[in-house]
Amino acid sequence: MPRTELHLTLFAADDDRRIAALAAAAVGLTLAEAAIPLPLPGVKPGLANIIGLAVLCRYGWSSAAWVTLLRVVAGALLLGTFLTPSFVLSLSGALLSLLCMGLAIRLYPRLLGPVGLSVLGAFAHMGAQLLVVNLWLMPAVSLLGLAPPFLTVAWITGLVNGLAAAWLIVAMADGRAGDE
Repeated sequence: MPRTELHLTLFAADDDRRIAALAAAAVGLTLAEAAIPLPLPGVKPGLANIIGLAVLCRYGWSSAAWVTLLRVVAGALLLGTFLTPSFVLSLSGALLSLLCMGLAIRLYPRLLGPVGLSVLGAFAHMGAQLLVVNLWLMPAVSLLGLAPPFLTVAWITGLVNGLAAAWLIVAMADGRAGDE
């Protein structure tokens, strides 16, 4: 009997390549961030969110959702935290942050720039994580006293990351960030 071979050829669109490259950059920032000592347990600067916000502003919600989900899942797989409480916290924060920023852009397109969106996203991210901890991980403990320091950190990181994202958006528009 003659043997037949099946060949499958997949083609990647330019959007797919762009999403893969941006997700890889976000994963790289996630891994770099994991090496930074934390001043407070569970508080990170959220460097990968810079990429997610720039993608949201430049390419829209769908691309940002892909980059964010790929970053969270790949980062968790590489760090060994996939399906752990840390993964659930990261995923819940990333999704609520992206949802809030996406709604803000859709409903009020001229009201918030990258810095305002970043601060909004940082508050949503921190709020989602505090909610998950309060409802799932430590339901008998009141976290209300922790909200002020965590929200202060969210405001600072949101501000700094928003400024970085604003720079990245301009660099992407000018073609200096590998966006061609």
